[in-house]
Order: sequence, then structure tokens, then C-alpha cells
Amino acid sequence: MVCTGASLRLLCAKVLICGVVTCHAQTYSPSASGTSGQTIPGANGGNPFAGSVPTRLVAGRMPLSLQDAVNLGLKHNLGVLLSRSDTRAARGLRWQELSALLPHVTAAPYVAESKVNLAQVGLGNAAANVFHISPAVGPFSYFDARASVTQTLFDWKSISSARAASASVKSADYTLLDASDLVILAVGYVYFQAVADEARIATDEAQVETAQTLFDQATDQVNVGTAADIDALRSKVELQTRLQQLIEAKNDFAIQKITVARAIGLAPSQDFDLTDKSPYLPLENITIDDALKGAFASRSDYLAATADVRAAELSRKAAVAGYFPSLSFGGDYGTGGAHPSDATRVYDVRGTLSIPIFTGNGVHGDIQQADARLEQARERLDNLRAQIEADVRTALLNLQSSTEQVKVARSNIDLADQTLTQSRDRFTAGVTDTVEVVQSQETVASAHEQYISSLYKYNFAKISLIRALGAGEQGVKQYFPGK
Repeated sequence: MVCTGASLRLLCAKVLICGVVTCHAQTYSPSASGTSGQTIPGANGGNPFAGSVPTRLVAGRMPLSLQDAVNLGLKHNLGVLLSRSDTRAARGLRWQELSALLPHVTAAPYVAESKVNLAQVGLGNAAANVFHISPAVGPFSYFDARASVTQTLFDWKSISSARAASASVKSADYTLLDASDLVILAVGYVYFQAVADEARIATDEAQVETAQTLFDQATDQVNVGTAADIDALRSKVELQTRLQQLIEAKNDFAIQKITVARAIGLAPSQDFDLTDKSPYLPLENITIDDALKGAFASRSDYLAATADVRAAELSRKAAVAGYFPSLSFGGDYGTGGAHPSDATRVYDVRGTLSIPIFTGNGVHGDIQQADARLEQARERLDNLRAQIEADVRTALLNLQSSTEQVKVARSNIDLADQTLTQSRDRFTAGVTDTVEVVQSQETVASAHEQYISSLYKYNFAKISLIRALGAGEQGVKQYFPGK
């Protein structure tokens, strides 16, 4: 079986997570006041990687690092659990195919006592007229106790089917590893989104404090007559705007923590602290050639697609083998007689050569279906190879771009802080009104939001690169060493 429910489910998850999430990271608006509880894209559409089988509620607040979140996700995420079940199902299918090649041993002892009416089988009149016997014969008994064995000696169709099933098992194993990589991507997405939401709370609290100070200062100046009433009103509007943003940020963070809990298997009411605050840790330069070479060697979905092609090739051989003869062996050995007390040794041995002469074009239909599946498997492999190259190139471009954005955003924060300080000094000296100060506050808030957004993009670019390279858990440990 080349295209299974597991492969279709993973394909949908990749489209939802890799495509939509990357688009979100590239088009995120720094001016947005919050994320309103970002979830894994497709969660409402039945994406299994957005859900999990939750564990018991842990009392108190638990620390949660990125590595802890990944480990929990790999244990409890629904996408991985379903993929494990698909792997077991593939192994069961392999045993079903192997069953045709393995010996089948049965035992069916029986004892019977019968009385037969000869008229029932058309002999009643002859028995009565010729032999002058009663038409009823019996009672008489039968006893038979044997062990029977059947064994396929040669059947190229069954052999090829079993080999195809083994290739499907290998594909299922790689698909499970690929599901683990998708869990890492999904967990990294929701974790860093929560970290960004938490950082926005800290930024908004600082902005509220600054706005409160400006409002108090403007109110004092209005009371002493050195400033107009509109300056106090303008600063109060700014304060309330910042308070509103702070309320939204806290709500977004609380909802995002629920999303994190759902993805990694924590109870929705579980309280936890994010311990990895996504610091900026630059990576060494990675060349395209080295990245692609590593991706094609490590990406589990590529290895699974290669195994699918091999399974499809073997399935076609099995279909063609429908034209070939097969050889089987059967035999039984035991005791038989009229009664167990007078039973004697009995046995039966036979060999059968089955030669298909005309199958009603059934084999021809099997070959056509196998050809279609093989062509689809090869096309999927070619498409995936191109997609992997696109993923690697996109991840490296995003990493390079977000690196520059983090540097610029850092510098912009310093400049905005200096501008705000000078504006407040000018307002204190009576040189300007609150318009300039409020504008400077807006600039500072925008600079901090741009820094948070660029830092989120950078860390998500790293987690996307881990996915593109197929680095898995080792990549998380390498690129996100924690505290």
C-alpha cells in the first residue's frame, strides 16, 4: 500500500503547519497589538498535531523549557500517537502478507455416529428388492484425528507482496520519524509565540508606566498653569491606550498558554512558566549545498517517499506475478477408524501446481492499478525533492533576513529611547507640548514591538531550519541550548 491514511494525514499537517505558519512568520504585522491567542493553523480543521492526549494536572506552577515542551509533545501529541498506531497497522499488514508464505497447521479431530436411510440417496428400492435388506442402514460411527499442514513452496505473487509490505513498514517507520519532526515544528511555533506574547506584556507594562509618569507630569504642570489642559487630556488618552494594549496582551498570553498545553499534552488548566525567553543566538553560516546534502540524507519524509516508491515497484511485480504458476504442498497425519479404540494410522500427502490459464483480465487490471500507484509514488518523490530544496532555501533566507531585522530593531530601540528622553526633557522645560512626547512614546512602543516580532521570526526561522534539515531533537539541542 503506497498511499496510506497516515501519509495523507501527514501531508495535510505539513501543508497546514509548514505552509501557513511560514506565511504567518513572513507576513506578521509589527503594528499588531497582539495575536488574540494564536493556535496552530488548521487546529479547528482537525489537524492532529494541534491536539494531544493530556496528562494529569500537576499541582503548582511547573517550569517549562523548550526542550521540556518538545519532550512532552513527542510523548503526548496526537499526531505522533496516531502515527505510532499507523506503524503498528503496517506491521500487521506485513504479517498478513507473510502468512501466505508460512506454514499453516490445523487440527480438527471429530467423532460421528450416523444412521442413513438408503431411500434418501436413491438406493432404497434396490436394496429392498435385490438384497432384501432394510432401507435404513446403521447406526455406524466415524473417528478421525489428524494434524494438517499446508505450505506454499513457490508463489512469486505472494513473495513480491510480502516484500512490498516490508517496504511499507519501512515507510511507516520513517513517517513516524517525520511526524516527530512536525511535532517539534508545531511545539516550537506555539512555544515561541507564547514567549513573544509574554514579552509584549513586559513591554506594555513599561509603556503604561511611562504613560502614567507623563500623565502625572502633565497634570502637575496644568495645575501650576505652565501647560494647557489639552496636554493632560492627550497624556491621559495615551495612558488609557497603553492600558488597553496591556489587557489585550495578558489575555493573548493566557490563551496562548492553553494552546501550548494542548499541543504538548498538559491539562488546559495547568499553570507553568516559560523558562526559555528566546535570546538572540546567532548561528554559523550554513551553505546551501551542505544544507541540501544533509536534508536529503536526514529528512524522514524523503526517506519514507523513497520507501513508498520501492513498495510500489514490488507491488507491480506482485501484480505481474498473477500470470505465473504457483506450487504448494499439503498433508495430514493422524488416526482414523470406526471408533477411537480401533483407530489406525492414516495420512495424506499432496503437491499442487496451480497454473493460471485465463483470469478474466483480473491480472491485467491489477497491473494497471499498480502502474498508476507506482507513477504517483515517483511523482510524489520528485515533488518532495523539489519541496525540500525550497524549504531549505526559504528557511535560510528567513534566517538571514530575521538576523538583520534583529540587529536593526535593537539599534532602533536605543534611538527611540533617546528620542523619548529628549522629548520629555523638552516638555519639562516647557519648550514643547505633549504631542512630541506622545509621538516619541509611540515610536518607542513600535520599536519594542518590532524587536519582539523580529526575535520571534528569527527563532521560528531556526525551528523551521531544523525541520527543513530533518535535524529533529538533536537540532533543537544544538540550536536552542536553553539557559
